[in-house]
Amino acid sequence: MVLSNIDVKNSVLLIIDLQELLAPAIKDFPNILKSTLQLAQAGIIHDVSVLITEQYVKGLGATNQQIKNTLPNAMYFHKTYFSACAELGFVDKLKSHDKKQVVVVGTEAHVCVLQTCLDLIENGFEVIVVHDGIGSRNPQHKNLAVEQLRQAGAVISCAEIVIFQWTKKAATPTFKKILPIIK
Repeated sequence: MVLSNIDVKNSVLLIIDLQELLAPAIKDFPNILKSTLQLAQAGIIHDVSVLITEQYVKGLGATNQQIKNTLPNAMYFHKTYFSACAELGFVDKLKSHDKKQVVVVGTEAHVCVLQTCLDLIENGFEVIVVHDGIGSRNPQHKNLAVEQLRQAGAVISCAEIVIFQWTKKAATPTFKKILPIIK
């Protein structure tokens, strides 16, 4: 699969397990959160649908409060499988948006992000992994996951690239709303 450009009209933002009790263990979590919030804010401007997964909330807590505050209308999906796609109804819920591109952020890169993305690719989705929006406890594990995802056909990108690809054009009212997000 060759993906030439990320199309805002064909995108869903998937936030995987950015949960309160897991956050302190994740290397570089503040920057992961920053990238996620930038995408969330740009997604609101562009009317991008957002799906948030939560892994075993009883043990890992709820989604980060800043994300919840920024995205009050996001859809939540609770899971115990590492791959969200293994949970009954998840793939159907994603397909109901009728979008082929899934922009992915979350934790842990080498567990839930990796397994979910591999299954998304297997289900025919174009997966865009936001490198500065994913993390693991061990940076080497993140690097290995990114390499495996690249080999499997995922596009490895960053929040700012996605935001600019979603926006497409400067000197518009939309771009003026986007500019403060990336500055």
